[in-house]
Amino acid sequence: MGEIMKTDIEISNECNLYNIKDIANKLNISDEYLECYGKYKAKIDLNILESLNNKANGKLVLVTSTNPTPFGEGKTTMSIGISDALNKLGKNSLVVLREPSLGPVFGIKGGATGGGYSQVVPMEDINLHFTGDIHAIEACNNLLSAIIDNHVYQGNSLNLDLNRITFQRCVDLNDRALRNVLVKYDNKGLERNEHYNITVASEIMAILCLSRDIDDLKKRLGNILIGYTIDSKPVFARELNCEDALAILLKDAIKPNLVQTLEHNPAIIHGGPFANIAHGCNSLVATNLGLKLSDYVITEAGFGSDLGAEKFLDIKCQIGNLKPNAIVINTTIRSIKYNGGVSKEKVNLENMDALKLGIVNLKRHIENMTKYTKNIVICINEFYSDTLNEIEFVKDFVEQMGYEAVVCTSFKNGSAGALDLAREVINLCDKEIDYKPLYSFELSIKDKINMLAKEIYHAKDVIYSDDILEKIKTLEKMGFGSLPVCIAKTQYSFSDDSKLLGAPNNFDMKITDIKLSSGAGFIVVLMGNIMTMPGLSKSSAYLNMHIDNNGNISGLY
Repeated sequence: MGEIMKTDIEISNECNLYNIKDIANKLNISDEYLECYGKYKAKIDLNILESLNNKANGKLVLVTSTNPTPFGEGKTTMSIGISDALNKLGKNSLVVLREPSLGPVFGIKGGATGGGYSQVVPMEDINLHFTGDIHAIEACNNLLSAIIDNHVYQGNSLNLDLNRITFQRCVDLNDRALRNVLVKYDNKGLERNEHYNITVASEIMAILCLSRDIDDLKKRLGNILIGYTIDSKPVFARELNCEDALAILLKDAIKPNLVQTLEHNPAIIHGGPFANIAHGCNSLVATNLGLKLSDYVITEAGFGSDLGAEKFLDIKCQIGNLKPNAIVINTTIRSIKYNGGVSKEKVNLENMDALKLGIVNLKRHIENMTKYTKNIVICINEFYSDTLNEIEFVKDFVEQMGYEAVVCTSFKNGSAGALDLAREVINLCDKEIDYKPLYSFELSIKDKINMLAKEIYHAKDVIYSDDILEKIKTLEKMGFGSLPVCIAKTQYSFSDDSKLLGAPNNFDMKITDIKLSSGAGFIVVLMGNIMTMPGLSKSSAYLNMHIDNNGNISGLY
């Protein structure tokens, strides 16, 4: 169980990348649908979907996780490893992932291109500006904000209430100074409070990820609630006649991006909403395209299964009419010990007592996912510090629950370290699909929130203030009661308290705000002290990054 001494970026730089056209040929994508961004990246024209209409869909596999440590537990690494292993076994597999955000890249968590010998490349490009999708989303979002404020400046014919403008600006960085700002209208004597979101939590990001084509994109952009009038009537972006202008900025961003793994297998990366403050899934068009291009699509949803997987299964699958064939629950010995009370600084030390305490976290994730499907396998992402005693304990525990636990070493060994897991994925995908969502959209807003709180988070109760109840009543009167709910809460706990680890019970969850994302098509429910604009830590990743005179980067991970 030796530790890899090379950094992720050093490993990725050693890769002899194939020309992206050669990668496209593996998926039978002709040049007419390929828009190259240099030698190693390309966008895929959505018109290709018409030529694939009669092709049967491949198998859909979701990779999710237990509650993570602050460093993440390797869902992306495992997803890439599984796809590479399936290809090594002679299957036609494609990994479909989210795009990294600059916020965590320069913050504490780092990038999102996998790790070790299970990465997507070119790693630097993907983690930084890539093909400009997130910049385009940011520009589109802030154009709408500028249009709203210009409308107010030019006379405010729609009678917008400045205190009830709900659409907010964004930037794709962790910048706590922008959590509260003041907007002034020059010499008009008018001003209002504004709040920036990180771009990956913006409604424009969600819209891009749930739109099927340009027409659907324009419709959703027009449906964005921008605020209310002085007499409390809702105002939508379409009333500013700006849908086409906004869509123009996203005309290329809506096209999925094609790259490759270290083993030269195809990968599609598109869309990047966070799962703790957004819906945490890659784009619907990327998933649908992947299902037409390959026999197996391996995808992941952000953070633990209480966030990303729940939103994938209850929101994306229902909106996109998707039915996953199998779920892989990724876990690590260190995350289990972390949930057993060990500090993040000591999770690499053997501690069987903490492992036995923390295993309840894995147990609950398994039990929760069985509410959607029984086609589940548990992946133990092996770290250099794991001991045989620890691994055997987890495997035995999972087997006693009636499921398979497979050790995966793709970080260290690439596809060769994920072959056993890939074989189990094949076995699960050969079984009958038994997926069912947890709730129907037709339930009331409160019923949907309460169901998630009790069935997934295992809360005793949900606390609704009078203000929140009034907002829910307003949304239902406006006709939005049948939208799904997207919970924004901490990723470190089933509860809304990041310090309540393991598998807590008998706790209350407090709703702090509720917002309508009418363009995306869901209601965002904020719980606890969650914020939609993160901040940088004292020991953020940017402190260790360097670039030399030849443009070589180090410290990016």
